Amino acid sequence: MRVEIQTAAEILTPERAGEWAARRAQRDDPLLRAIWREFVEAGGPVTLEATSRALPGLAPEILQARAAALDAADLIGLDGDRVRLAYPFTAEPNDFEVVLPGGRARYACCAIDALGVAPMLGTPVTIKSRCHQSGTPLVFDVDPVDGPRRPPPGSLTWVERSRWGGDRLSGFL
Repeated sequence: MRVEIQTAAEILTPERAGEWAARRAQRDDPLLRAIWREFVEAGGPVTLEATSRALPGLAPEILQARAAALDAADLIGLDGDRVRLAYPFTAEPNDFEVVLPGGRARYACCAIDALGVAPMLGTPVTIKSRCHQSGTPLVFDVDPVDGPRRPPPGSLTWVERSRWGGDRLSGFL
């Protein structure tokens, strides 16, 4: 089997650029931002009722329809009236713990999401994880601008600023 490897510039057709622009526009939805704020402030899962307090005047049926659209776009994981994940956050404890200022623990969906929380919130965070091979604990700080600080010896961390809209591609091993 032959695997073709392409750069983002090579796959960015006008149609694909339109899809990416539409998905990026959905990230600006006030409902999604209210869900993110609730994950940060209270943890998850997040109820639609809790997010509705941040959006007074939004009819419950409209709120539900917009939440369903965000779920269909794979930006949130909706379970009835509860949001179990809203990238980068998940309600389930896992190996990607993000410690916010004040010691509040939140969980990211993956390593890339964990590294993206600091720039998303504009504040330093601490990541607690473990090596998938050896199980060795990994604990390090992430600066919102400069990325990982003092990663554990022998680990590999990376942060790349993309010219395609300023996204950060990141991870750790």
